[in-house]
Amino acid sequence: MKNNLSHQLREKILTRDNFSCQKCNFKDKTSEELELHCVKSSGLDQAENFVTLCSICHNHAPDSEKDLVLYLNEKVDGVLLNTFRKSLRSVSKKTKQGMNKQFVRGKHLTKAPRGYKLVDKELVPDENSGTIHKIFQEFLDTGVSLTQLAKKNNMTTAGIKKLLQNTTYLGKVKFASKESDGKHKPLVSEVLFNRVQNKLNRNFVKTYKQTPV
Repeated sequence: MKNNLSHQLREKILTRDNFSCQKCNFKDKTSEELELHCVKSSGLDQAENFVTLCSICHNHAPDSEKDLVLYLNEKVDGVLLNTFRKSLRSVSKKTKQGMNKQFVRGKHLTKAPRGYKLVDKELVPDENSGTIHKIFQEFLDTGVSLTQLAKKNNMTTAGIKKLLQNTTYLGKVKFASKESDGKHKPLVSEVLFNRVQNKLNRNFVKTYKQTPV
């Protein structure tokens, strides 16, 4: 799964949904072929804001909350998708083997995040890389909210939060549940990154306590 959610929250959502896709009813107790789809891009990291989908249904799910509700209500038979699922497993296995080799070499495996660009398959800072440090510093030093910071940088609230939690800016690379040192240049220091994470966590606890039960 690709969401940056805590293990405890992932397990809570999967258990609630019985480890099953909420569109086609495909069940996977290992959760390897399941994704936690965000209902509201600006919502909090709470169970109510996520729904379990299989990889196939997740890839075709619409972005808007209204369209997603209609999409989930149009149920399909998961058995009919098994042929595609088997094909994806075969391709996925070969792909993962190749990606793991790249990971061991410290290579970044996905598209370049904001502030970087790919040059000859290497992750390098782009002409706007300096804005990343400024975003981290502004969030830490001021009372700006995630929503305000997102609007200022033409991003969604979920997008700016994901940016602030992205360890790529520390010079790290990820593959599956593993993380290692990458070969690319970090854009923020470990001290700044950790202080931002602490503030995000404090804000989440504060918001959670203020949310009516």
